[in-house]
Amino acid sequence: MFTAASAGKWRTAFLSLRDEISTTPQPPVPRLLQDLIFSHSNSLLAAVSLLPPHELTSDCLFLLDLVSKADGPDWIPVSLHTCQLIHDVCARVLVQQNSSSWPLFLHSFACVLEFLLRPPMPSPRSTAYSSRVEPVIQCFETLRRLAALYQRNSSHPENIHLVKFVLRIIPFLHHDLVASYGCSNQEPTGKKLLSLWDAMALAFDMFGGAFSVSGSLFPNDVCQSTLEVLRKVMDVLASKGQLVEDRSMWRFYSCLLDCVHVVLTNIKCPVSDHVSSFIAALRMFFCFGLNGPPQFPHPDVVRKDKQLNVKLSPLRSGVSKNANDTPYRPPHLRKRDDLNSKLPESCDWRRLSAQDSASSDVILSDSDFSDSDGSIRDSYSAQSSKVRIAAIVCIQDLCQADSKSFTTQWMTLVPTNDVLKPRKLEATLMTCLLFDPHLKVRIASASALSTMMDGASSIFLQVAEYKESSKYGSFTPLSNSLGLVLMQLHTGILHLIHRDNHGRLLIQLFKFLLLLISSTPYSRMPGELLPKVIMSLHARITEGFSFKNDQTGLLVAAIGCLTAAFSTFPPQMNVHNMLLDETAAGFDGSERKSGVIFTLFRFAEQYSDASTCIEALQVLRAMALNYPTIVSACWERVSVLVYKLLQFAVVEDPAKTWKASVKEPVGYVGDKILTAAIKVLDGCLRAISGFKGNEDLHFDRIIDTPFTSDCIRSIRISSAPSYGFENPEIAQEQLSQAGCYQWSEAIRKHIVLVLHSGSAVVRSTVVTCFAGITSSVFVSFSQQEREFVTSSIINAALHDKSPSVRSAACRAIGVVSCFPETSLSIGIYEKFILAVEANTRDPLISVRVTASWALANVCEALRYRVNDTSFGVGSNTTSQVVDSLIECALRLTEDGDKVKANAVRALGSISKYVKLRCMTNNHDVLPSVHHHLSGAVDSSWLERTVQAFLSCVTTGNVKVQWNVCHALSNLFSNETVKLQDMDWAPSVFSILLLLLRDASNFKIRIQAAAALAVPVTPLAYGRSFPDVVKGVWHTLQNLNSDRETTPTNFKYKKSLENQLTSTMLHLLSLVSSGRCEALTDFLLKKASFLEEWLRGLCVTLKEEDNASGSGSTSTSGEKQKKELISRAIRSLARSLEAGHNPEMALKLQELDSNVN
Repeated sequence: MFTAASAGKWRTAFLSLRDEISTTPQPPVPRLLQDLIFSHSNSLLAAVSLLPPHELTSDCLFLLDLVSKADGPDWIPVSLHTCQLIHDVCARVLVQQNSSSWPLFLHSFACVLEFLLRPPMPSPRSTAYSSRVEPVIQCFETLRRLAALYQRNSSHPENIHLVKFVLRIIPFLHHDLVASYGCSNQEPTGKKLLSLWDAMALAFDMFGGAFSVSGSLFPNDVCQSTLEVLRKVMDVLASKGQLVEDRSMWRFYSCLLDCVHVVLTNIKCPVSDHVSSFIAALRMFFCFGLNGPPQFPHPDVVRKDKQLNVKLSPLRSGVSKNANDTPYRPPHLRKRDDLNSKLPESCDWRRLSAQDSASSDVILSDSDFSDSDGSIRDSYSAQSSKVRIAAIVCIQDLCQADSKSFTTQWMTLVPTNDVLKPRKLEATLMTCLLFDPHLKVRIASASALSTMMDGASSIFLQVAEYKESSKYGSFTPLSNSLGLVLMQLHTGILHLIHRDNHGRLLIQLFKFLLLLISSTPYSRMPGELLPKVIMSLHARITEGFSFKNDQTGLLVAAIGCLTAAFSTFPPQMNVHNMLLDETAAGFDGSERKSGVIFTLFRFAEQYSDASTCIEALQVLRAMALNYPTIVSACWERVSVLVYKLLQFAVVEDPAKTWKASVKEPVGYVGDKILTAAIKVLDGCLRAISGFKGNEDLHFDRIIDTPFTSDCIRSIRISSAPSYGFENPEIAQEQLSQAGCYQWSEAIRKHIVLVLHSGSAVVRSTVVTCFAGITSSVFVSFSQQEREFVTSSIINAALHDKSPSVRSAACRAIGVVSCFPETSLSIGIYEKFILAVEANTRDPLISVRVTASWALANVCEALRYRVNDTSFGVGSNTTSQVVDSLIECALRLTEDGDKVKANAVRALGSISKYVKLRCMTNNHDVLPSVHHHLSGAVDSSWLERTVQAFLSCVTTGNVKVQWNVCHALSNLFSNETVKLQDMDWAPSVFSILLLLLRDASNFKIRIQAAAALAVPVTPLAYGRSFPDVVKGVWHTLQNLNSDRETTPTNFKYKKSLENQLTSTMLHLLSLVSSGRCEALTDFLLKKASFLEEWLRGLCVTLKEEDNASGSGSTSTSGEKQKKELISRAIRSLARSLEAGHNPEMALKLQELDSNVN
């Protein structure tokens, strides 16, 4: 037992050392240290536990600071002994650290290591080299112990100090690492030698620990330096072309990859410059250890190796040193043993390591040494598999850190051919997924592939196009390479799904397949690919899964992939034909009971298994929306299925009907099934009745002129079925029925059962069905059915307590209000307006958005009934209707952007059809014919409306600005609005010109140009006419030099050019009537440019005639183009002739004669 005398020896030694150092002349420090300290190291170490922590820390710092000034060969033994002493001290006691001592420790250790690693170094194969390396390893071990203890209470600056220390030392190791890579770390006798790779393993262990604590807070320069250091080490591995496989290198690889993983998941700086280097090295690990374990002929080598294993924690959490001597115990009991085991007090620091778990633990929840790997826990096979997992996880991290740069490395990680053949030299992630003997590696590969397929890659893959390899020349375009990759991915994943029975792997495979289906442009791939995917999934679902615990989850995942397959857009002809063949044979014959549709109905009927039932219903809905022509044949089966589910919900006891999970209440599960069933009914009704969208598509169309009609872009509505195929024969196929009978049956049999359900989500889903009614179906309804529909949505909008139900009712009102039949009764419109106006005051923005959309549709519907004499007989009533609409829309222009856009659209519609009773000069401007919606208000509302438009342009988003331009087009077309008399007219034209010139969104510029072409006389433009002509011409001239080249705008550039051409021709056709000095001067200056531009239009028009092969006969569109160009030429010629430029006028007249 130690006494106070032992502590006295320590104090005496260090006090003597301090006294000797302060004497003059100073004796040689190496000799002093040897005599006073190192020669008594054993007795001094016995005293460390008796010393106060602060005293021990002070003495250790003093010793390190003294040795850190070492210079010369005499200091080498001193440095070695110092590292040994500090290492032994820290192994026995907890050396006290604080924010002041920690940087001093790191700086002193750095100086000592720099001295020891200063070249020249001994040969890596020599014992002297190992002796030189041992203190380096001891130094790293000491610092790691201190860091593990200190990081519990350390702050962010202390971790930065540690990282900077590692960054300072690793460059000194780099040269020797390159020289020693591949060298044996054994003497000829078989004795194990230490190497710098062991030191690097410890360094990266500390590195990862610091980053795991506060890596996201590190400054950018530290992060960049860290990435640079890691990249250089990776470059060493990649430059050698082959990995060295032995136990010491396995430890280094594990620590390195764990460090890379922690760094990539914590830093925030860009990694794009390092992606290619990292992947080149990480790929080499795909086959690491698959050639078998290295041979160790001498038992003491293995024993020494195991002793060093204790020093490293990563990837070996809880492993006993004498695992081979213990009897077999199952994995769950091994975990319990690990938790109950006690380490010696001197080794407690190991538990504090921040890198005490393998990368695979991030992915897997079972034991690292599962029996499924077929190996004991300390085998080389299991260890090497963890290295492969760590490398795959790092690749996944790179993809998540910078998915855009990662796409450039796709060709190195996935195959373009022969995916089912093993690749030992050029292994890919698919090689690991298909052929790796360890289940966890395959699961990690599937997870990494799923990460690659998600995010930016889904957009990147849309350019893929498959062609047979024989069609390629010496260069393969990127699109074709991606097409080959997608084909190989499909081949490999479908192969595995059929042949693998591991539940955990299958879950990952289905997740990957779901993303693969969603990202693949099947319209550019072989036509048989998507049907093959569907049939493969159907075969696996029919076959079933052997694991009872995972059976439901696997079944749901597989059916979810079918949902993605049937939801792909555009729908595929081969899939359509496959479904038609099945429906043509019917569902009663036993020979068709193995079809996809039959199987889906079978699972959808199993309502006791909620998750499977819901997933099957979702597939049926996707199938109805994407392949609507098959719904008629399936309607009877759908009707029976939905009725059965609804009846069970209403009549039977839900607790006995639905099989809920522990985490979900029974009612919640039942509501989910009912909602899914009603959505199937809704989708089928939309498909049968020919529903094409509840959006008014003409709002996205520019004014229909000869130059713009060819550029109208259609909008795809997600809730509308897809009726067209790329094959023109299918595109012309007509639906067999209009859906009238099915809608009547649904109202009578299904909707009435759950319209007043106690669940808000069920009621909102039912009310949403009414938004899928078409005009033809509504007209065919009986009076009772029409009243049922209108009264249901009005009552839901006014009286339902659920916001989601009221929102769904407003959407239905917006659809039904556009039907011709509802225009027969002003009372219905009044109720619609009352319901919509009430919901525009709702506190929830989601309700107000839908209500404002319905309001705009109601205004648009009233616009078409201005001259309809059947629309009521009382002008007072109609005036009040218009008054309420205007006030409501003006109030909504002060709401959020989504509401504001609809409010502007509503005001635009009103501005077109409301006739002003009087103008500012008190002249009656109403036409002689009576209009039931005219004379509602005077011009004061118009000023408020215009001010709202101008305010929305400056405060609204892109959609609001676009709608303002469209609304101004409607306002300009109102014949009773005399623009030349309006004080606000110049401001409006200036705003339009500003948007035309500067708007970043091309759709806004298109609508601005279209609005400027609406006035039909120069007088309507007022004094702004010259400015409008100049502004449109300058925009047209500068269009090709526009700096805006974003992909979103690129597809609208042709439309913008055509609209500007049409607007400019319209303006030129008016210049001869609107003569003014400013305009004449402008035309004279630009005469030659205008003549050249008009001549170019004539040449282009002639080329189009020749390309179309119409010959002497022109289409109506071509005739209109010629007429528009001719009017512009004649008008410009007259204007130039009056402006004293007869030569140019003559040229234009000759050009006009050639147009026709």
